[in-house]
Amino acid sequence: MSQIRILFITFFIGQFLFAQSDNETYRFEGEKYLKNIRMLTEVGENAEAYFSFDGKKLIFQATVDTLKCDQIFTMNIDGSDKKMVSTGKGRTTCAYFYPDGEKILYASTHHFDENCPPPPDRSKGYVWKLYDSYDIFMADKDGKNLVQLTNSGKYDAEATISPKGDKIIFTSTRDNDPELYVMNLDGSNQTRLTFEKGYDGGAFFSADGSKIVFRASRPKTEAQLADYDELVKFGYVRPTALEIFVMDSDGKNMKQVTNLGKASFAPFFHPDGKRIIFSSNYGSENGRDFNLFMINIDGTGLKQITFNPTFDGFPMFSPDGKYLVFGSNRFNKNPNDTNIFIAEWIEEE
Repeated sequence: MSQIRILFITFFIGQFLFAQSDNETYRFEGEKYLKNIRMLTEVGENAEAYFSFDGKKLIFQATVDTLKCDQIFTMNIDGSDKKMVSTGKGRTTCAYFYPDGEKILYASTHHFDENCPPPPDRSKGYVWKLYDSYDIFMADKDGKNLVQLTNSGKYDAEATISPKGDKIIFTSTRDNDPELYVMNLDGSNQTRLTFEKGYDGGAFFSADGSKIVFRASRPKTEAQLADYDELVKFGYVRPTALEIFVMDSDGKNMKQVTNLGKASFAPFFHPDGKRIIFSSNYGSENGRDFNLFMINIDGTGLKQITFNPTFDGFPMFSPDGKYLVFGSNRFNKNPNDTNIFIAEWIEEE
């Protein structure tokens, strides 16, 4: 056997073993729907990474390096070419690409104060703060030419765009209760869609733009209603009991999909429009462990997708359904890190 051939075989075997090892590095036992899981960020708090409509880029929020609170970044789906595209001031959240890939959308507080807003009052327990200083902005994909789209004086954030390229959906407290609204891509024609008591937010359109999936709380008992009303007055929501809902893109035919009695959030449609992936602490013994689940839009067929003993959240399918991107605390280098991961999606045979 020639030396060249021996070297080639040795190199091939080495590459194969490396690939096998690399494939399994970030996967937990039981995660049969995912393969070739790759970590796209390495340190810091990184979350809510969403694909561009051509599936080539991701936009996400991160607190890294010297940043004191979240700013918006873009990167290629292999993790290369990371760029901060927000102002570097205030706090930002919930970014999204426009369908043409030339513009981006995100919520920010920078126009009120260049410093980070104060953290939530943890004396109230684990709560989300819906800062009134959040407004929604449109910018070029490099962050230039920033245009303010909302100006309600209340919380306007959690904005995403229909694949049809006609509407932005977002959450606002402008009518005191956190509700879902839609507007045109230039911010015009802002219209309320939901009217139920409770928080409604984190909405995404289906691939054909005909339906909307979102998370919602529905306080019912006297104690739940009292707690909800007291928190909302001060811009807080307690996200310990959230269910997944769907409705038509005009707000009609609202239906509750999950009934798990847990904190189920970050729902996103599979491109086939028949299934929804979401994050939940369902099945967690201590209530602090979150994994990804999938369910049919009629509420049947619940399946657990990930088996992380810490946190998996913010899942999104690529437009062609071949990839799943999500945020996770799995295999952190530092205890408080959250990173962005991408995996190839394996359909069940």
